[in-house]
Amino acid sequence: MKRNGGLDAIYKLYVRDVYRYLRSLCQDEHAAEDLMQETFYRAYLYLDDCKDDKIKPWLFRVAYNAFVDYKRKESRSLAHGSDFFDRLADAETTEDKLLRREWADEVGRLIAGLADRQRQAVLLHDVHGLSYAEAADIMGVRLSHYKILLFRARQKLKMHKERMDRSDA
Repeated sequence: MKRNGGLDAIYKLYVRDVYRYLRSLCQDEHAAEDLMQETFYRAYLYLDDCKDDKIKPWLFRVAYNAFVDYKRKESRSLAHGSDFFDRLADAETTEDKLLRREWADEVGRLIAGLADRQRQAVLLHDVHGLSYAEAADIMGVRLSHYKILLFRARQKLKMHKERMDRSDA
């Protein structure tokens, strides 16, 4: 694959998916942007190692590895006040945008409440559409173990939704 032309096409095809995946993992849009840049930088360096038919799973593996590196670095240094900008009011928010944001935040909170491996399983398959085999490969687990993780995650999400529905009634 031609390095520059190939990466441009790959970037255009997968930038949104990679960003949403990273945003879901780290729950911080600025960190997700940085990690997305790091992902495509690493993809540029190692593009020759990727098979054409496995680009999306390979990119998600690169993104996940960038996220793991980020978390390791983050655990070594403490940063306080990262939620400051989240608390600022947005004067241009419309009602539809607000409702969509609340729904997305609720889904994000539900997924964020899962154990790390279960969250990863849901994000890879249910949110980003990777196959079970591709997601298991990215996570470095056997397919049977991946299916168990996904099943348990879905069960927890279902139980939480049922509790919310009962409390709303």
